[in-house]
Amino acid sequence: MNNNYFAHETAFIDEDCQIGRGTKIWHFSHVMSNCIIGQNCNIGQNVVISPKVVLGDNVKVQNNVSIYTGVTCDDDVFLGPSCVFTNVINPRSAINRRDSFLKTHIGRGASIGANATIVCGHDIGPFAFVGAGAVVTKTIPAYALVIGNPAKQVGWMSEYGIKLEFNKEGMATCLESNQVYKMNNGIVTRIK
Repeated sequence: MNNNYFAHETAFIDEDCQIGRGTKIWHFSHVMSNCIIGQNCNIGQNVVISPKVVLGDNVKVQNNVSIYTGVTCDDDVFLGPSCVFTNVINPRSAINRRDSFLKTHIGRGASIGANATIVCGHDIGPFAFVGAGAVVTKTIPAYALVIGNPAKQVGWMSEYGIKLEFNKEGMATCLESNQVYKMNNGIVTRIK
């Protein structure tokens, strides 16, 4: 353990990574070169974080997650057990496509469920919620709830992870936090 973060003795961290204060990296995980990991993150067991990945503050990465080059996550993102990100849409073992990795950005507060797959080149908006086992093949808007294969939007979620029910005026209140949301032309914003 160094002065800023904890790494289990079985974790492997390349020397040129930046890791924030209070972050914990658990058993058998590998953080590869040139990664930036924010403060107070929790990197579970058997996680692979490929070169140049960027994770914001307070990101929770559950066990067996693979985060490949091209992925960036804002603060407060949750990555469920065994979810995976891709970075090439047409991989072949005999063909090197390292120069054509596609980028994927996960917005602040978004949650990715267990065993979900995020196909590269498709961003996930702030506070979106990707259900367990979903396969994301297109960009997901802020606050959207998506499930299935391929992932389809089936609703909206609050910042607390509670499903929102909008009235005829396009207003919804989170039943847990009492935060108020407005939908206008298919775009949801929190108004208080």
